[in-house]
Amino acid sequence: MSVTLKSPPSSFLSSSLPKSRLGFANGSSSSTLLFKFNRSFPVLRASSGSSSSVDTGLSTELDAVSTFSEIVPDTVIFDDFEKFPPTAATVSSSLLLGILSLPDTIFRALVNVGGDLAKLVPGRVSTEVDARLAYDTHGIIRRVHDLLRLYDEIAVPPERLLFKIPSTWQGIEASRLLESEGIQTHLTFVYSFAQAAAAAQAGASVIQIFVGRVRDWARSHSGDPEIEAAIQRGEDPGLALVTKAYNYIHKYGHKSKLMAAAVRNKQDIFSLLGVDYIIAPLKVLQSLKESNTSPDEKYSYDRRLSPQSAARYDFTAEELTKWDQLSLASAMGPASVELLAAGLDGYVNQAKRVEELLDKIWPPPNV
Repeated sequence: MSVTLKSPPSSFLSSSLPKSRLGFANGSSSSTLLFKFNRSFPVLRASSGSSSSVDTGLSTELDAVSTFSEIVPDTVIFDDFEKFPPTAATVSSSLLLGILSLPDTIFRALVNVGGDLAKLVPGRVSTEVDARLAYDTHGIIRRVHDLLRLYDEIAVPPERLLFKIPSTWQGIEASRLLESEGIQTHLTFVYSFAQAAAAAQAGASVIQIFVGRVRDWARSHSGDPEIEAAIQRGEDPGLALVTKAYNYIHKYGHKSKLMAAAVRNKQDIFSLLGVDYIIAPLKVLQSLKESNTSPDEKYSYDRRLSPQSAARYDFTAEELTKWDQLSLASAMGPASVELLAAGLDGYVNQAKRVEELLDKIWPPPNV
């Protein structure tokens, strides 16, 4: 597998946004955005070759891992994108809160966030659906339809959009119904195989698993059968969940793309090479960027996740069930139940804090 480097114009920061400054919209204050910067920064792209290992001419570990997965910097400072040119990036309610809290942030104008970014980037914009609707299928669908109408008013087409929804059963069902309409969804807060498989069966466009949170739970709790089974096999439970979900998606031909979040170190990334997206903290990216590669390096850069390896993975009859609300509830262990609840509480609290901050600055004076 080889790497090609694109060097498009780098005028985005200088002409569109001043450093560490961003304009926000009047509207949903809990919006989240997933977007690509392919035209704004040099980006690394993997060739479509089928080799399972990296060519030896690469200069850094960051170059190496970027051939297998799209690396998404986890940062609230847009200046960091100059140091780590991404092929994709996420903006969550926590990221919006971080930007709003920066002491040097200056708001030049309050604009529609999603619409403004859709004009700046070629990729899709993912808008977070209010977590307070997590257990209301029809409420989620109505909110997405409302958002679509608003996007239509500013000429952003549906194919440019994703809608980020919590992976409750009601959220998964909303994803299924929205995807049947051709509306792309991004299911988050996945902490169990049952959630991941149900999300894939629903046809979610993106499924997000939090590797480090599953590991953290396992270190201080017990009693979750799925986690204990992974530990008994000598596997990290967070990494094992991503691997199993990836294999399920690819073995059975589901369209979903898999996103690994909350990775904590370089070894996490090496263990997930081949997953569609990896959200990585800056300290890990910096370590990868500063480490040179050679054929006799400590770590090998083999693709760990691939359609070929997925085809060889065996699933039990219980895992191949057609998931419904009852079977999902029965299969979710204490880890996924607790982590889902904690994630929802965090999103709701962040949304409220963002609303409070926006209330202080909107409407601006003399408007």
